[in-house]
Amino acid sequence: MPLRQRPRDRRPSWRPGRRALTVLPLALIAVISIVDVLAPSNIHLGPLLIVAPAITASFAGARATTVVALLSLAALTVIGLLREGITTANHETQLGALIAVSALIIGLRVLRDRHERELAQVRTVSEAAQRVLLRPLPERIGPLHLASVYLAAEAEAQVGGDLYAAARTAGGTRLLVGDVRGKGLSSLGDAALLLGAFRAAAHLHADLPELAGYLDGSVCWDLDQLGEQDRYQDGGRDGGPAHGRERGHGLQRSLDRGLDLGLEKLGRGLERSAGAAAGLGRDESGPDGGGAAADDRGESFITAVILDIPDDGPVLRLIDCGHPPPLLLNADGITVLNARHPAPPLGLGELAPTTYEVEDFPFLPGDRLLIYTDGVIEARDPERRFYPLTERVDAWRSERPEVLLNRLRRDLLAHVGGRLDDDAAMVVVERLPRRG
Repeated sequence: MPLRQRPRDRRPSWRPGRRALTVLPLALIAVISIVDVLAPSNIHLGPLLIVAPAITASFAGARATTVVALLSLAALTVIGLLREGITTANHETQLGALIAVSALIIGLRVLRDRHERELAQVRTVSEAAQRVLLRPLPERIGPLHLASVYLAAEAEAQVGGDLYAAARTAGGTRLLVGDVRGKGLSSLGDAALLLGAFRAAAHLHADLPELAGYLDGSVCWDLDQLGEQDRYQDGGRDGGPAHGRERGHGLQRSLDRGLDLGLEKLGRGLERSAGAAAGLGRDESGPDGGGAAADDRGESFITAVILDIPDDGPVLRLIDCGHPPPLLLNADGITVLNARHPAPPLGLGELAPTTYEVEDFPFLPGDRLLIYTDGVIEARDPERRFYPLTERVDAWRSERPEVLLNRLRRDLLAHVGGRLDDDAAMVVVERLPRRG
C-alpha cells in the first residue's frame, strides 16, 4: 500500500508562499544596516539584526535560518567597517552576541525540525495502520455501488470505534456496519477484532445467522480473555482461567456488577436511536448524554448490522444486533427498516441464549440503503437537539451516493459546530439496474 507522503516531504519547504515571506527578514537586514550607518555615532542598531534569523526560524528550516544568520553577521561586519571599525570592543561585543544568539536559534530550529520529522513519520505509520484496519469500501462490488464516510471524534485519528466492511460471496455481497461501545482510539482493538473475524468468515458461512453467531463468539472470546487477564492481575482470586463450557462464565462474572444497569441503558439507547432515525429525536440535555458510561470497563459490546444482498432477486437480508435501523431511500420516500426481532449486541450472546432471525426487505434496482452509526443521530447542536437525519436526508435522497454523503457530512458538522463528540460513520449502498 503506497504511503501518502514521505516524512521528509513534510519538513518546511521553500514553496512560493515561503519564498515571498523570506523578503521580510532580508528587508529588515537592509533597513537596519542603512539606518545604523546613517545614525549618530552614539546610536548602535546592529544588535537588532538578530531579529532577522529569529523571524526566519518561525517559518523556515534550519538551513534557511543559517543563511539569514550569516547575512546578518555580514551586515554587522559591513556596518563596523563603515563606522568606527571592526576591531573596537563595542563591535566585537555585538558580533559575539549575534553569533551566540544565532547559534542558539539555529540549534532550536534543528531540534524542531527533528521533532517534526519524527512526528511526520509517526503520523505516516499511524495513517497506514488505520487504513489497513478500516479498508476503504470498493466503489463497485457486484451489482452494488458503495460509498462511505467516516468522522472520527479523536483528534488526528482517521478511525475509531465505528467500523464497516464488505465481502463478496458466491451469490452476493455481505456488509457489516458496527459501533464499538466507547469512542476514539480506545475502541480500536474491538473494532479490529470484529473486522478481522468478518473478513475471515463472511464467505465461509452460507447462513447469515451462522455468521452472526460466529462474530458474537469471536467478541465474547476476546472479552473472556480480557476477563482472565484481569483475574490473573488481581492475584487469581477467581480461581484461575476457564476452559471449554466455562468460557462464558468468566465473562459473566466480569459483568455481574453492572450488567443489569448496562442492559437497561442499552434498551433506552436503542429506543432513542430508533426514534431519532424516524425523525422523532427528543431533547435530552442531561450530563450523561448518549454514553456517559462508556468508561465502565465492566461492560463491553458492539452494535452491528449484518446484511446479505444477493445478486439475483430484489431483496436484502438483515440481522440487526442492537444497531440503529438503516434507511431505505427510493422514489416513494424513506422507509425505516426496523427489525421485528432484533438480536442483542455482539459480545452479549453468552449471557443468554440468542436466536438470530433474518429480516427480508425489498431492495429494487435504483434503491439506496443508508446505514449509519449512533454518532450520527445522537450528534447534538449547541441547544442539545439531536441531528434530524431522516428530515435532512429526505431532501437529498435522489442524489448519487457520494453526493448524498458529502451533503450529510457537511450538514452534520454544521449541526454540531464543527466537532463531533462521538465517532460517526455512514455507508450508502445502491443497487444498480441490470444492463441489457
